[in-house]
Amino acid sequence: MATVNHHCLLNLPHIPPPPPINRPKPLLPPSSLPSLSLSRLSSLSASLSLSPATIHKRSPSSSFEREEIESAVDGFFYLLRLSSQHHDVEVTRAVHASFLKLREEKTKLGNALISTYLKLGLPRDALLVFASLSSPSVVSYTALISGFSRLNLEIKALKVFFKMRSEGVVEPNEYTFVAVLNACVRSGRFSLGVQIHGLIVKSGFLDSVFVCNSVMSLYSSGDARKVFDEMPKRDVASWNTLISSLVKEGLFGEAFGLFCEMNRVEEADSFTVSTLLSASDLMRGRELHGRVIRVGLRQELSVSNALIGFYAKYGDVRKVETLYEMMSVRDGFTLTEMITAYMAFGMVDSAVEMFEKIPEKNTISYNALMAGFCRNGFGLKALKLFIEMLLRGVELMDFSLTSAVDACGLVAEKKVSEQVHGFCVKFGCASNPCIQTALLDMCTRCERMTDAEEMFEQWPSNLDSSKATTSMLGGYFRNGLPEKALSLFHRTLKEDKLVLDEVSLTLVLAVCGTLGFGEMGDQIHGYALKGGFFNDVGLGNSLISMYSKCFHFSDAVKVFNTMREHDVVSWNSLISCYILQRNGDEALTLWLRMNKEGIKPDAITLALVISSYRYTESDKISTCRDLFRSTETVYNISPTTEHYTAFVRVLGHWGLLEEAEETVNSMPFHPEVSVLRALLDSCRVHSNASMAKRVAKLILSAKPDNPSEYILKSNIYSASGLWHRSETIREEMRERGYRKHPSRSWIVHGNAIHSFHARDTSHPEEKDVYSGLEILIMECLKAGYEPNTEFVLQEVDELTKKSFLFHHSAKLALTYGILTAKNQREPVRVVKNVMVCGDCHEFYKYVSVVVKREVVLRDSSGFHRFVNGKCSCKDLW
Repeated sequence: MATVNHHCLLNLPHIPPPPPINRPKPLLPPSSLPSLSLSRLSSLSASLSLSPATIHKRSPSSSFEREEIESAVDGFFYLLRLSSQHHDVEVTRAVHASFLKLREEKTKLGNALISTYLKLGLPRDALLVFASLSSPSVVSYTALISGFSRLNLEIKALKVFFKMRSEGVVEPNEYTFVAVLNACVRSGRFSLGVQIHGLIVKSGFLDSVFVCNSVMSLYSSGDARKVFDEMPKRDVASWNTLISSLVKEGLFGEAFGLFCEMNRVEEADSFTVSTLLSASDLMRGRELHGRVIRVGLRQELSVSNALIGFYAKYGDVRKVETLYEMMSVRDGFTLTEMITAYMAFGMVDSAVEMFEKIPEKNTISYNALMAGFCRNGFGLKALKLFIEMLLRGVELMDFSLTSAVDACGLVAEKKVSEQVHGFCVKFGCASNPCIQTALLDMCTRCERMTDAEEMFEQWPSNLDSSKATTSMLGGYFRNGLPEKALSLFHRTLKEDKLVLDEVSLTLVLAVCGTLGFGEMGDQIHGYALKGGFFNDVGLGNSLISMYSKCFHFSDAVKVFNTMREHDVVSWNSLISCYILQRNGDEALTLWLRMNKEGIKPDAITLALVISSYRYTESDKISTCRDLFRSTETVYNISPTTEHYTAFVRVLGHWGLLEEAEETVNSMPFHPEVSVLRALLDSCRVHSNASMAKRVAKLILSAKPDNPSEYILKSNIYSASGLWHRSETIREEMRERGYRKHPSRSWIVHGNAIHSFHARDTSHPEEKDVYSGLEILIMECLKAGYEPNTEFVLQEVDELTKKSFLFHHSAKLALTYGILTAKNQREPVRVVKNVMVCGDCHEFYKYVSVVVKREVVLRDSSGFHRFVNGKCSCKDLW
């Protein structure tokens, strides 16, 4: 878990309030040319041979002076074009001042002023000019409506249109209707748009191609097609509007069919190609690329940007880089597309370099980089970028806050998540559906399940709760509460609050796997087959994993063999299945098959294959050693902590403790606790006390980063009798807000989970369980079982230690399983959420003799199969 320095990372209460959310002003990048000024205005006025006195003269006394004023007005138009081009507000205000002093109103100049103010992002000034016009024309109204809509002020735009209609002096023209339809579309006022459509029909403007194209944008593809078919004339924009509508609705086949129709009457332009590229599969995209080259659209900026996005989607990094290098002109969108592409390829450093090249960084470029950090697991970097956005005053959008909240979930720091949550609430964004869902998911990842449950129970009825339900299912699963996840699944399914798709099915299968609830997993598998989801590779991988953990190994293999296609995760899942069974030979056979079929392994594959050598013959250790040393040279994968941990466990398993210790000492980076723990466990198995002391010192000197490391450190102190130090570590753990998931064991019986904690008395059949356990203990003691109190890490007397030991959760669950078993030939199956202790492991061996039953236990190390007093792990786990 990443450690966050709260003082340097987040101090949100002291950050100045950001600009308004969701109402971004137009981006006005400073021009590379010198800006205009009032002094330059005077010189420009002089160049027009008109003095300020003449401009402001109340009544022209001659035709010469009238011509002079007309010439000045023409000059003002020129100045407004320049001020708009160079974003110089002072020049516009100076022209506005001169305009107000003219005796004769010049409506055309007023219209130009309105347009210029709106282009500069100054709607209030534009409204003042409009109000000063004694007789605004249709152009005045249209300019105001269009400009307001462009500035996300759609309601104001519609009010201007209503004012125009109520006064009844000026009739709208085709440009007015286009502007107001655009406002309806942007504000989501469909019913009003339909009324405007009726007015257009009455006004006779359906003959205008320009207006019909806007009407089409109002409707879904079906109704848009009706408008399209009834159009007397069409242009390229007509075809593009309908194609775009089809693509937005995911009707890609129909979009390409329309494109074929279009080719018979119109030549596709850059917009057509760019739109279709976003909807293309690999084959169609390549065909479009070929067409782009043939018809000469290769240098079109929008097309090149779309091609970069297309090849990024299909993972072709070389093509993306080649396209980028061939572009003669690039813009900020190009660089943003490259950031997104590099992040998709996992090339985070290249994405950052591209971001630094952007001269005018805006919200979109920041969002692309922040989302990319989240996608690649760099939550801390994403949070730092978010703070940079706040400090620089960059406009925030919903997507910005959603990424920031997602970053908190990655960092998984409770205090940081509370700060960002408060930030969203303070600035009125917490009710936004996307942000609300992200906040709930963040709470589930930051040890705030109580807050998440409260949010979920208060979820607005007008919002889709399916994503929230999926987040809660994932949260319960991650927080070690699989029974709650299953309960929520059943409840929300009955209440129609959960849409069963690939994501939710995958989550429920993961819960079934964790619980070892194979019967429930079978039902979900059946639903996936009926719902037509089985072609989904991710779902197939989840089924393999679920069956592997539910004692149904042959079903896991069957799922793998019936999948139409596999990815590297599919192979990893099946290798994991064999490792859980401690069947290294089958895992290595599958690894050889991967190599023969040319499947490229990833870092997880190599870690799994290395681990599998623990469960083969000792003479294969040299092959494992060669594989470990070739990860970088042969597979281009740098060894990580996971690879070192796996290799150290293999060496330790076969008693090569000196080589294991040497491997740890020669690591190119500081060994993490997981590597040291692997070596310490090996020392315990082979009773090497001197090396265990050295390794323990290294673990104790390291600063714990997560709950499991705190527990390990505390247990080492407890095992050494240093109870005070052990309690100090646990107190520090509590202060940091960490909590230990308690050790639990459970049995699946009667379609229900029967869970037990150590010394648990909450089960309804508790008396029968404890009575049965007493009998089992007595019989095992007669058979030679000797309790090992070394596994009780508490400062109590010997008698109490034995009492604690006898009532471990694994013993209680096993007893319940024996008492409730109907078929005496079936093995008793027990699941434990952590590694079984040595005493319980020994007890299970004796129970298999006493009751003459096979017992199968799944713990965090894999499966233990106890038959006639022996375990399949050979006492090495």
